Amino acid sequence: MKEKYRVANTNKAMFLNCVLTLCLLLTISMTEGRLLEGKLTLTCDTFYGAQEGDNCFTITQSFNISPDLFFKINPNINCDKIFVGQWVCVHGSLN
Repeated sequence: MKEKYRVANTNKAMFLNCVLTLCLLLTISMTEGRLLEGKLTLTCDTFYGAQEGDNCFTITQSFNISPDLFFKINPNINCDKIFVGQWVCVHGSLN
């Protein structure tokens, strides 16, 4: 009987440890995000006017930038609706 309680208590303790660890990691993640938020701003250094047939993939290939960077410097872009003449940031920096 004591063994049953010991196993149940161990399981509860493991569960609580996991929950507390997850809470700690989420708190740290949110705090780091807030620290960067107020100090760094993204500035677009070079714009490109989209041409017929352009899409996110062709633009990233043409300017040799990673898709991750492309979406960071163009946070509101809709890759399915790029139109001719749309200004797209192709080079940015953090200030």
